Amino acid sequence: MRAVAYKTPGPVTDATVLQDIDLPRPEPKRRDLLVEIRAVSVNPVDTKVRAGGRGATDDWRVLGYDAAGIVVATGPDATRFQPGDAVFYAGDITRQGSNAEFQLVDERIVGRKPATLDWAQAAALPLTAITAWEALFDRLDVRRAVPGASSILIVGAAGGVGSIAVQLARQLTGLTVIGTASRPETANWVKELGAHHVIDHANPLSEELAKAGLAAPGFVLITTQTDAHWPEIAKLIAPQGRVALIDDPKTADIMPFKRKAVSVHWEFMFARSMFQTADIEEQANLLDEVSRLVDAGTLKTTLGAHGGAINAANLRKAHALIESGKARGKIVLEGFGA
Repeated sequence: MRAVAYKTPGPVTDATVLQDIDLPRPEPKRRDLLVEIRAVSVNPVDTKVRAGGRGATDDWRVLGYDAAGIVVATGPDATRFQPGDAVFYAGDITRQGSNAEFQLVDERIVGRKPATLDWAQAAALPLTAITAWEALFDRLDVRRAVPGASSILIVGAAGGVGSIAVQLARQLTGLTVIGTASRPETANWVKELGAHHVIDHANPLSEELAKAGLAAPGFVLITTQTDAHWPEIAKLIAPQGRVALIDDPKTADIMPFKRKAVSVHWEFMFARSMFQTADIEEQANLLDEVSRLVDAGTLKTTLGAHGGAINAANLRKAHALIESGKARGKIVLEGFGA
């Protein structure tokens, strides 16, 4: 089968880092599904692993943590799906990824593809939808009110996670949704997704909130540049508020939050699959609910750019765009070809 893989990590400018290769088609075991990949999307985790997050390997390593495709075979213990089913999922960081014609994935982290979306539109959603959902409803517990505060601030609202988090917060909660964006086109995108207010994260966030006449938010979801915004978050959040982050700050001193009794939460959507937690199947249930909400017209795809066919050259371009910090929504690749 065709695949894009690497052995030695490195910068995206190195043409040997992501290569077009052929690999044996894998065989499903236990609760595995064998999925024929139709479309994938690229996430910051792809760039981090490619740059050296998991070190060199003697074997080919296939990246890709979002996919939409068709089940072609199932393991002996699989019960949720049958060959021919259309699915979408974010995979497992400890296994081979989706940048290949076929991929094995545990059925307990797989959802049914939204019927109203095409392959590319569906592939844009899984990883970011899981991350945003878990951050909002499991970590921040946004349905449990913070006394005297009725808003949520989403930092980096035009990115992959931010763009679905804005929709979830607007559609499924009664919170006032405040997003951050620094360019006119991204600010407009965040408004279109449902944010009540958009402020500029290129300026101090506490000053931007004050300028807009907005009260202290009870909840803050930081999707990017936590290092840069951390002191401002401590300054602007309401007492007894809750903060969640998803990126990798060099430091995260929580002492400034003590006097406000603020709790800090870290979201990592691969935790359930990495540790085979007792509630691992909640990710399948979550994706099925996202699929239902999409088909009902409540949520929409966050596809921002179509990067062409799934091959090494196009994946390098997608990685470079993500690393530039200028991506809006998700970058999707579809089908295998030149």
